[in-house]
Amino acid sequence: MRLAFVLLTAALAAVPAAAPAAPVRHRPVPHRAAAPAARDWSRTVAPTPEGGFRMGNPAARVKVVEYGSLACPHCRHFEQTGYGPLVHNYVRRGRVSYEFRNLIINAPDISVSLLARCAGPANFFAMSAAVYAGQPQWMQKLMSLSPAQKAELEKMSDAQRILRFAAIAGFPQVAARYGVTPARARQCLANPAGLKRLLAMADAANRAGVDHTPTFFVNGAKTEAATWEQLEPVIRKAGG
Repeated sequence: MRLAFVLLTAALAAVPAAAPAAPVRHRPVPHRAAAPAARDWSRTVAPTPEGGFRMGNPAARVKVVEYGSLACPHCRHFEQTGYGPLVHNYVRRGRVSYEFRNLIINAPDISVSLLARCAGPANFFAMSAAVYAGQPQWMQKLMSLSPAQKAELEKMSDAQRILRFAAIAGFPQVAARYGVTPARARQCLANPAGLKRLLAMADAANRAGVDHTPTFFVNGAKTEAATWEQLEPVIRKAGG
């Protein structure tokens, strides 16, 4: 999804205007059978200094970084078609590490990203998968806002909008399945430090030349890949 880096107040006033892409079934790429890994590195998840969450062996030869949005239909497509093969065939064995950095593209994305990060490293990827799975439904709720509801949102402060978008979309209920209590959800949604971290990642992405989601970096180099079919050959070439 193409990005526009705008002021926070403009981003918070935006509501998704495009219908989400229809889910596409993944056609598995055949792989040669391999012996079971001695250690499942996909269970190792840690925050990074850049603000993302990294899954896998920190010393892996190949390091994949995705700048993605939980509100982006194209990112949802990658999660549904490429995330599984990436983790199962590469990350799990320690050959590749995979880091996800939230790149907010609209106001609801701010709300859901704050809550997914609030779930912590152990639950971040699982909650993100649940958010992607329900993306068509929660986006429809937001796209169906009445003129009166939109007018009400425009009168709110930035902090109030973050809470309101979360409530309309049902994000706290999703977060509750991953250990985030209602009180903790409100705390995370109202935390200035969490929002500052999201905006810092957006600024870093902009400086790195990222202008759409998903964008993948492999060993620090920006790639043109946007799908698993495009990304996997780059990973293999890098030694994965």
